[in-house]
This record gives sequence, structure tokens and C-alpha cells, in this order.
Amino acid sequence: MKKAILTIWCLAIGYIASAQILPSFQFGVKGGINLASLSKSGTFNTSNRAGYLGGVWARFGGLGFNFQPEAYVTGKNVDITDNGTTIKAKFTSIDVPLLFGGKIGAFGLGGRFYTGPLVSFAINKDQSISGAASNITRLNYKNQNYAWQFGAGLDIRNLSVDLRYEAGLSSQTYGSGSTKINLFNLSLGYRLF
Repeated sequence: MKKAILTIWCLAIGYIASAQILPSFQFGVKGGINLASLSKSGTFNTSNRAGYLGGVWARFGGLGFNFQPEAYVTGKNVDITDNGTTIKAKFTSIDVPLLFGGKIGAFGLGGRFYTGPLVSFAINKDQSISGAASNITRLNYKNQNYAWQFGAGLDIRNLSVDLRYEAGLSSQTYGSGSTKINLFNLSLGYRLF
């Protein structure tokens, strides 16, 4: 009986050690939703609107730490009201976060935390035009934007759930003011290998 318990104990420690220490590579797909908002400055008002994201991720890890580059298409939607005029702004971009973090857990269940920079390449900028005053409140979304992401995730075998906050670093101009776009992302990922 003692030999059986000792054998099980050694196998468990070996599995936990290999899951956290040995170098590993993972690749998968992900999809989810985001909630965009603008940081307020000046007299305009904004309301949060839902968007989407979908793409691929890779994870390189060892010693309980990992590097996770991603590439996904993101739809960001915001409403801006300035001087009684509301415009709906929709931006589609390819986002590339480069995340660094750690992982705890074993046996197919684990938690992750991470942070890192994100570069966003705009591929479509669409805004509603609601009257002559809209030119004053038009949001000039740049072709390339920078942000910083913070987040946590949960892995259950091949599935992963991530919740992130994205703080915009690039200022976007509207009329005579400027703002930064901030997001909350909730995504579901599937590890292919």
C-alpha cells in the first residue's frame, strides 16, 4: 500500500512539474465580445457599445511563465454625443497583443494572469453622418493605435476563458478635443494543439 501511494505521489509531482517547468507550445483559436468606451474630456458624452473579436493565439511557456502573441480582428463601436449631435463610430481593426504572464494549476485546470502591449491596425473606419454639425464631432481614428492590456484567464482542458481590460495609449481627435478608446474583452478560446 505504501509503495502504491508513493508511486501515485511521484507521478503527480512529476506531472505538475512537467506542466509548469518544461517548455511548451500551444496554438488555438478564440472569439468573443468587447465593450468599448471613450475616456471623457471636454463636454462630449459617450455610451458603451458591444463589439466583437475573433482570431488566433499561440503560447510559449516554461517555469510557470509564458509569452502569448495573438492576432485577431476586432470590431469596436462607440456613440459620441457633442452639442446635441450623436454619431455612431464603428472601427474594424487587426489587433496584435504581445502578452507576458504566469500560470498556476495542473491536471488540465489552471489560472493565468498577463499583461502586455497591443498594436492595432485600422482596416475600416465607419461613422454615421447625422447633420452638418457631425463634422465638428467627427472622431478621427488613427490607422495605427497603441494600447496596454491587463487580464486573467482560466484554462479547463482545451477551453480557455479570458477577461481583459485594454487601456488606450493613442489619443484620437474629435473636433477640437481628444480622447482614448478603452475596452473590456471577454473571449472563449479553444486550444487546437
